[in-house]
Amino acid sequence: MSYMQMAQLEVMNAAANVTTLEDLNALRMTLSRFFAERAQRAVDRLWDEGKLDQAKLDELRGQHLRTPYN
Repeated sequence: MSYMQMAQLEVMNAAANVTTLEDLNALRMTLSRFFAERAQRAVDRLWDEGKLDQAKLDELRGQHLRTPYN
């Protein structure tokens, strides 16, 4: 079984125990924090490696990077 499959089972097991809106919101917040922390670690790593700096952030700030819908 792959890590992705194991993760899917874990999320499905967690979702199976959601019985209230409060539970759902708590699960959403937990998943949001998990991915936010991963993104922050990735950005920190890029910064430490010199691949990201304030000048690059300033350049990205003005860009529209979303894919246009057809």
